[in-house]
Amino acid sequence: MIVGIHHVAIGVSDLDAAIVFYTEGFGMQVVQRSEFDCSDDVDRAIGLKNAKARMAMLETTNAFIEIWEYKNPDPRDLRSLPSDLGYPHFAWQVDDIQGEYDRLGALGMTFVGEVVHFGEASSAIYGRDPFGNIIELYEIHSAAMAQLKR
Repeated sequence: MIVGIHHVAIGVSDLDAAIVFYTEGFGMQVVQRSEFDCSDDVDRAIGLKNAKARMAMLETTNAFIEIWEYKNPDPRDLRSLPSDLGYPHFAWQVDDIQGEYDRLGALGMTFVGEVVHFGEASSAIYGRDPFGNIIELYEIHSAAMAQLKR
C-alpha cells in the first residue's frame, strides 16, 4: 500500500552550507545525518559503485528534504531549465510571498525576476538555492484554489 510521498532529495556541493540555508531559510530541522564510504549495501540500494557521500534528512511541517553531498562518483551538474525532463523543481507554499522573497534573497537565493501575481488566485516566483537547485515560492490567495492549500 502506498502511504504517500516521504521526501524529495537534492544534491549539493556543500552539505554543511546547505543545512544552514534550509534550516535558516525554511525553518527545517535536521532529523537524521549519515555518511558512507564504499558500502556494498548502499551501492546495491542506490545502484552506484564505490559511492561515498554525506546525507542529512530535514523535516518541515508536512514533508522531508534529503540533502546529499556526493564525493564519489563525481557529481554531474544536470540542472538547466525548469522545462527539462526529470525533477526540475520543488515548490514551497508560503504566506507573504514578497516577505519570503526578500528574506531568502538575503540568505543567498537568486530569483528569475520579481514575484508574479496571477490575478487574485495566486502568486509565484522561481529561484535557485545557493547550490543551483530550482525552487518555486508559491502563495495561494483565492478561495477557488483553497483545495490546493496544505
